Amino acid sequence: MGEFNEKKTTCGTVCLKYLLFTYNCCFWLAGLAVMAVGIWTLALKSDYISLLASGTYLATAYIL
Repeated sequence: MGEFNEKKTTCGTVCLKYLLFTYNCCFWLAGLAVMAVGIWTLALKSDYISLLASGTYLATAYIL
């Protein structure tokens, strides 16, 4: 029959797992913050778009 190999978790693999989880959470929160700024700009500051000569402000808000 086959050999039974036990999974060995070392300190490095556990640390790497939690470091990757933390990194992913930071990226997720940063994405939410950028999306919130874009929505806030479109929702509350859209009245000022008519005062601007170019549409760069509106395009930037849509990109965010």
